[in-house]
Amino acid sequence: MTNTALPNPAAPNPSSSRPTAGTITKPNTPTTDTTAIITGGARKLGRRTRKVEPIYYLFLLPTLVIFTLAITVPGIMGIFFSFTDSIGIGEWSFNGLTNYIAMFSDPAILQSYLFTFGFSIATVIVVNVIAFLLAVGLTSRIRFKTGLRTIFVIPMVISGIIIAYVFNFLFSNSIPAAGAATGIPWLSTSLLANPDLAWVAIVIVTAWQAVPGTLLIYIAGLLSVPGEVYEAASIDGANKRQQLFRITLPLVAGYVVINVILGFKGFLNAYDIIVGLTNGGPGTATRSVAMTIIAGFNGGDYAYQMANATIFFIVAVLISLLQLSLTRGRNAL
Repeated sequence: MTNTALPNPAAPNPSSSRPTAGTITKPNTPTTDTTAIITGGARKLGRRTRKVEPIYYLFLLPTLVIFTLAITVPGIMGIFFSFTDSIGIGEWSFNGLTNYIAMFSDPAILQSYLFTFGFSIATVIVVNVIAFLLAVGLTSRIRFKTGLRTIFVIPMVISGIIIAYVFNFLFSNSIPAAGAATGIPWLSTSLLANPDLAWVAIVIVTAWQAVPGTLLIYIAGLLSVPGEVYEAASIDGANKRQQLFRITLPLVAGYVVINVILGFKGFLNAYDIIVGLTNGGPGTATRSVAMTIIAGFNGGDYAYQMANATIFFIVAVLISLLQLSLTRGRNAL
């Protein structure tokens, strides 16, 4: 009797393990996956980049028209008339670059630019130093800091011409009277009457009004610094001075740059405070570029001062480009 071996059901069948044409499946290839990703991304991108609704342009149109009529058109007309001999009314004729050439040899205009830039640099330094120190104090653990913040912001909401007239009275009457009563010679005379020191009074008043706006930006910057950084520095043994110069200042450097550039551009346009304090005097010692331009309009030098305004506009644009280059890539604000 012969033993016939029965097939083991657990053993693999060579014939059944061989794939057939109907059961062969192609694996996912990189090309197939990439095509699917691109196709899906294109559908999402198409949904995201839908056309802007016409209603948005309808709301934008009034602002665009007003800006064009109030800013762009007058600016283009001013640049055009800077190449003429117009006095603002009546007939005129082209004179090319005559106004520009004469402007660069005019001592009054050169003096106004010198004063404006010197005043702007001095005021930027004073404002940023005072505002930064106040911001450090008002973000520390002191009592009544909320009320103090409100008090320090008040000068920002007062008109510049009103502030100028109030300080004009103080510099012309109250302070000289106090100096005479206390026997202090340099306080007995008004700063506004001294051609060498009148700019100091203008810097003081301008800084008094400009500090609050700069202060708010610095407070926002200081509050954005994580508290864990200071805790780690304290554990490492850093004192308050070291934390200020090695932690606080580097972390708020973007805010410093923004405040400096914005402040400098704003102080270049100084007008109302100077008019209220000195009206450009004594003589023309404190006459800014803006005052020189407006005085020329009233004196019949329309085209000549339009050339001055055009150069001043170019200076402002260059400063704006400098601001963009310095603040590009910073995530401070």
